Amino acid sequence: MRLTTLGVSSHYPVPGAPCTGMLLEHGDVSVWVDAGPGTLAELQRHVALADLSAVWISHGHADHAADLLPAFYGYRYGDIPAPAAVPLLAPEDVRGRLIGFLGPASGSELDRVFAFDPLTDSAGRELGGMNLRWVAVQHDVPAFALRAEAGGASLVYTGDSGPCSALDELARGCDLLVSEAGTDRREPGEASVHLTPEEAGELAQRAGARRLLLTHLALGIDPAEAVRRASERFDGTVEAAVVSGSPMSVVLPTVDT
Repeated sequence: MRLTTLGVSSHYPVPGAPCTGMLLEHGDVSVWVDAGPGTLAELQRHVALADLSAVWISHGHADHAADLLPAFYGYRYGDIPAPAAVPLLAPEDVRGRLIGFLGPASGSELDRVFAFDPLTDSAGRELGGMNLRWVAVQHDVPAFALRAEAGGASLVYTGDSGPCSALDELARGCDLLVSEAGTDRREPGEASVHLTPEEAGELAQRAGARRLLLTHLALGIDPAEAVRRASERFDGTVEAAVVSGSPMSVVLPTVDT
């Protein structure tokens, strides 16, 4: 199973770093995980949209889902051949958000492009030899974390979430934990809807993960500093995800960058 980083930025894309997104591949299966602004272009460095197996979206915030819109235009009105509607595994509100942008009469056109499959808590799907499982997590909109298993390897992606028992359970024993660190420090009484670098490290430690890859860093956090802070709470290897002309690829259970 291969993970390719397509984007890492929180809030908005910057040159060389789209918002959050990843590509998971195993054999002939390819899954676009979160479609943050800018990730569609990076995705096409690695897989043709016509060959995409599915799209999985953690939640409906624009920095994780906005590139579904240009993907729709590419499939529906561009030159991308799509023999069938692409499975779109996403929280139920995502379809409504897309219709809100495209217009009230767009539902039938969306359904020609995407086969919507609403995420529900503690559910999953098998795609070829890749097993996907997800749970609802703690955020300010309906949100989910993902566990992918294939070829004897396992990867867990937190999406956007504060600390919660569902994340602990999902991440238990994973080979690679891909965790957001979307808040720098939390003020007393502030809602826990993102993880700090320390909390990402603590999650990896509790879960017994082999490696930790930090992404979706809060604005102003230097990646090296985020790695240092997470490493104080986790005994394993910690890295910060990066994007370049040749985005970081992680091959599980070993690493190839």
